Amino acid sequence: MPPHDGQILRNLQSHPMTAADFRRIALSLEGVEEYSHAGLPAFRLGGRKFASLASQAGGYGNLMLTLEQQAAFVEEASEIFLPIPGGWGRMGHTLIRLAAASEDVLTGALRTAWKLRIDKNAKTSQEKPYGGEQRSNR
Repeated sequence: MPPHDGQILRNLQSHPMTAADFRRIALSLEGVEEYSHAGLPAFRLGGRKFASLASQAGGYGNLMLTLEQQAAFVEEASEIFLPIPGGWGRMGHTLIRLAAASEDVLTGALRTAWKLRIDKNAKTSQEKPYGGEQRSNR
């Protein structure tokens, strides 16, 4: 391996993340689809959102985490993660500052939110009454 290849690899691994990186990584997760939520790209699994882009110019992504996950992420990397202000943050919704995140950190954070959505979707489907059929209000 030429001597400069290692430096190139390190630079690729540490470049600041962008909205395009967020989208690429989110859509690489199994079963994820993109849709528009309040005019911004959002990502869902089984019809339920787990992540979104906060704004194209703002450079933030939103992750739907548990309060415990949020606390751990903020404690580990407060320069990258912060609770969304107000009530949403008190429910585990967490901002990730894309320019401060590496690809590994962003991938891990999105996988955490995605896995949580998988677990919640499975729990919700087990709790549906009437053999999982939807009741109509008509």
